[in-house]
Amino acid sequence: MDVRARLQSIAEATRARTAGIRITDRVLKMRAAMASSPGQVGKPNEDFVGAVPGAAVLLDGAGIPGTEAICRHGVAWYTHRLGASLLGRLSRDRGLDLAMALAESIEQVAREHRGTCDITNPSSPQSTVAMIRFDEDRADFLVLADSFVVLDQPETGPHVVADPREIAVRRECSAVLHGLPGGTPEYDRARLSAIEALRARRNQPDGYWIAKEDPHAATHAVTGSISLASLVGAALLSNGASRIVDPYGLATWPAVLELMRTSGPSEIIQRVRGAEDAALSADTQPDVRPPDDATAAYCEAG
Repeated sequence: MDVRARLQSIAEATRARTAGIRITDRVLKMRAAMASSPGQVGKPNEDFVGAVPGAAVLLDGAGIPGTEAICRHGVAWYTHRLGASLLGRLSRDRGLDLAMALAESIEQVAREHRGTCDITNPSSPQSTVAMIRFDEDRADFLVLADSFVVLDQPETGPHVVADPREIAVRRECSAVLHGLPGGTPEYDRARLSAIEALRARRNQPDGYWIAKEDPHAATHAVTGSISLASLVGAALLSNGASRIVDPYGLATWPAVLELMRTSGPSEIIQRVRGAEDAALSADTQPDVRPPDDATAAYCEAG
C-alpha cells in the first residue's frame, strides 16, 4: 500500500471513530503561550514552535554531527520549513487528518532540497513532531519520535502522549556500553558502534520513525482524539524541555501543567537549565547530557 492510500485509510478510520461528533466551520478559540531556548550560545536553535487559530506545532530537530556536509541548509532550516508547512496546512484545511498533513509537509520539504542535498543519508536533517488541534467538540493530537503532548484533564489527571520507540531502540543500541569505563578507547569504539546501529534503525520497521525525507513515516505517528468536555488545554514539549520530568525529576507531569498554567512555559525551561548547569558542574562522567535546545508550549482551549 502506497503512502497516500495508507493515509487515506487512516483518515477513514478517524472519521469512523468520530462519526457521532458534530464538526462545524467555527474555529475554537485557543490561547497559546510558547517559549524556546537554544542549548548552546552561538548555535542555531533547531527546535520550532508555532500556532495558528485552533492548532499548534512543535518540532525538535536532530542536530547530528556532520549534517552540514550532507545538507547545505542545516537542521534549523529543516524544522522551520517543516513547521511552517504544517501550520499552513492546518490553517487552510481544518478537516485535514494530522497524519496526512504531516506526510504532505514532509514531501514538500523533501522536494525543496532533494536536488541539492543528500536527503536519504541517515544523518540528513530530521525532526520529531508534536501537534494539537482543537475543534468544536474534540482535540486531535499527533506525536512522532520523542517529543510530548500532555493533555490537561483536571478530573482524571494528565494524559501523556508519547512515542516510546526511539527510547527503546536507543536502549538496545547502547547496551554495548554497559560495563565499559568512560574515556577509554574501548568505550569510544563501542559508542561509535552504538550510534551507527541507532542511525541504521531510523524509519525502519524494526526501529523508530521520525520526520525526514520519507512521507511514509507519518503513517507511524501516534495519533488520537479526545472530547473537549474533559480537557482544559494541552502542553507540547521537546525532549530538551521534558528533562524537567526525566531524567532530572524536578516535577511530575501534573506539576508541569500547573507551572505551565501559572508561570508559563519559560519557567519549565529555566528550571531545566538550572538542573543542566548543576549536573555539568558536579559530574565528571563523559556521558553527562549537554544542554539541549528546549521548547515548550501550553495551549488553553476556551
